[in-house]
Amino acid sequence: MKQQQLGRNGPRVSAIGLGLMGMSPGVYGLPVDEAKSIRVIHRALDLGINFLDTAELYGAGHNEELAGKAIAGRRGEVFLATKFGITRPGGGSGYRQLSTDGRPDTVRRSIEGSLRRLRVEYVDLYYQHRIDPNVPVEETVGAMAQLVREGKVRHLGLSEANAQTIRRAHAVHPILAVQSEFSLWSRDVEENGVAATLLELGIALVPFSPLGRGFLSGELRSADDLPQDDFRRTLPRFSPDNFAKNLEIVARVRTIADAKDATPAQIALAWVLARGDTVIPIPGTTRIERLEENAAAVNISLTPAEVDSLDALAQYVEGTRYAVNR
Repeated sequence: MKQQQLGRNGPRVSAIGLGLMGMSPGVYGLPVDEAKSIRVIHRALDLGINFLDTAELYGAGHNEELAGKAIAGRRGEVFLATKFGITRPGGGSGYRQLSTDGRPDTVRRSIEGSLRRLRVEYVDLYYQHRIDPNVPVEETVGAMAQLVREGKVRHLGLSEANAQTIRRAHAVHPILAVQSEFSLWSRDVEENGVAATLLELGIALVPFSPLGRGFLSGELRSADDLPQDDFRRTLPRFSPDNFAKNLEIVARVRTIADAKDATPAQIALAWVLARGDTVIPIPGTTRIERLEENAAAVNISLTPAEVDSLDALAQYVEGTRYAVNR
């Protein structure tokens, strides 16, 4: 697996990471198999994929516990990222009723819980999962910086933050990475100034859902393929009408994939990787064969004409990322 530097001054990590969210219940409406998930994580490490991403939110702590079991005895091989700052006022493990909490005491309480569940003494990268509009980011990052001084966290990150917030946070303590949704059908960071700000400040972009929450893999043929309690059913792009229209995007990606003896998922990932050396996507999967497929995307080179053709697909996207009331 190729290695990339995480940000201008950060450590080197695998060019593709592994997002663990889908390995916990309450996400895609499918049963989870812990033993199988651990095998996927072990295979990732064997392939040299050492950048693992989890969060206290995922599965109400289950995901961090799973990660902790998987990396036991292999901590030295892992660059471990986790996140805090999203809560469920009503409890449970669903993803429909969420709120943010960036209070300094929450930062402290959250890291202690994460370290316990992960069975580690420190995490390599600690993200604020979402910005709390009721707490100045300076206060939150200040509390996170204290964790760095205590050795409980090595580096700090933000998730889904705007350009101004990133600058404010970075002025308090260096931000190593910003995690945002970014893919062939989610270009927001290139349009709202975030990507340019990250490049200027030397901060890495870590795209989550680089395969459009699985849509760009080409495996989904209809909205009916989604389980009834799959949270993607709440997303406008996956509504039946928009789903059918968005299949045109996959068809065009498949044309390029066929010409290069690749899969649509590999082409979608290759496009993300082509955005720059400081862009490190973290596709998720629960299957070893998909993990290996994603890993092979680092070896695919796109021509300028192919990149231009893929760039143009943004005009075909139907539906917003989230419902308006999110």
